[in-house]
Amino acid sequence: MPYVLPILAFLCASIPFGLLIGKALKGIDIREHGSGNIGTTNVFRTLGKGPGIVCLILDILKGYLPVLLALNLLQFGDNDPVPNLAFLEGLRLTLPASQQIFVQTIHIVTALFAILGHNYSPWLGFKGGKGIATSAGVLLALMPATVGILILIFLAVFLTSKYVSLASITAAAALPILTIAGAWLDGQFQDGTWNLPLFVFALLVAILAIWKHRSNIERLRNGTENRFGKKKAKAGQTTDPA
Repeated sequence: MPYVLPILAFLCASIPFGLLIGKALKGIDIREHGSGNIGTTNVFRTLGKGPGIVCLILDILKGYLPVLLALNLLQFGDNDPVPNLAFLEGLRLTLPASQQIFVQTIHIVTALFAILGHNYSPWLGFKGGKGIATSAGVLLALMPATVGILILIFLAVFLTSKYVSLASITAAAALPILTIAGAWLDGQFQDGTWNLPLFVFALLVAILAIWKHRSNIERLRNGTENRFGKKKAKAGQTTDPA
């Protein structure tokens, strides 16, 4: 059962909701409009606020739900998952405390596969979005307090610069730093009980998110990146983070 969890996460997150929303509402292929991205920002720009919000929620949920399921189905020692889905109690596999690293690694691999499913959907020729909304859902399941801080960082940078891409990149870069800071403040870093797989995951997510924004970084350096709301996005020239 443990090894099935990442596969399920990948398949769940690979559902291209942006593409499906475009076809259902307007009969269009969202990949042929705006930035060509299937994520929230392009849906928002192309189809409007309502469809954009729906896409955002669905992209968050397809990261959140698989990880929440993994946290509840696979445990170690006497730790209880948060939140605890009581109806899954009979299906839960609880391993000895000595298997802590293994259990945490499965959780993290499940989370990583959810993000990869969105970014490299097999239904789209292993192409997809930039993973910001799905990453937010994953992190909401793994460390909800950190998500709140990341949202504040994102909003501060976005409201100051009007660049969605810059706000996304800054929030991504802050993630591993916040993970270490949280472990330090809880005393887990000092006594060696901190979640090492979680930190490795945070580092990988940050690197992946920044890598997916490499074209935005180039345009930011050249001064050609579009500010949100200033003008209509053109193909290949958008601050599309999702």
